[in-house]
Amino acid sequence: MRNSKITGPLSRLTALRLAAAGAVSLAIVLSAMTVALAEEGVKETFIPAQEPVPVTHEPGSATGLPVPRFVSLKSGHANLRRGPGTDYPVDWVFVRRRMPLEIIAETSRWRKVRDADGDVGWIWHSMLDGRRTALILEDRSGLPVPILDEPTSNAAIVAYADTNVLARLKSCQGAWCRIEAQGYEGYVARTRLWGVYPNEDFD
Repeated sequence: MRNSKITGPLSRLTALRLAAAGAVSLAIVLSAMTVALAEEGVKETFIPAQEPVPVTHEPGSATGLPVPRFVSLKSGHANLRRGPGTDYPVDWVFVRRRMPLEIIAETSRWRKVRDADGDVGWIWHSMLDGRRTALILEDRSGLPVPILDEPTSNAAIVAYADTNVLARLKSCQGAWCRIEAQGYEGYVARTRLWGVYPNEDFD
């Protein structure tokens, strides 16, 4: 997900250009495509949910909200620093608005976050939003990830999502999450998303 951020300080204009260049499209599924896949002997692969890994969520010292927790980036230009203060150097500049981030520590005004690449740093609290989003993860088969109209592996396919597509998380129950991405809404296997915990259910 390196196209979601750049190293060091950068002007807002350049950051916005990179954000636009890093956009990932959503491939619409046509019936003809499904037929073509079947004719070529390509089978849709649905990876079952893995055994949930326990995550201990303790109240944050500043907000009282659970830590760790997922949030999204409110701004399309936000600095990720080495420490909780403006005197610390900037390691990365986030340039993708609404990308999911995981808060792993907090102070009164700063949040220590981790992104989908595993990079960690501190960000000013007002740059974050509680609205949930997720990134589509690459499928083992290398094919785009199917978005289904029902939370079951044999449901009809609404669309295919390419790797790194940014989706709004609407709900998660069991092995499935309901998402909305670029005008399409449906269900994706939880294991194909970064931005939600394995055992986290919500409406």
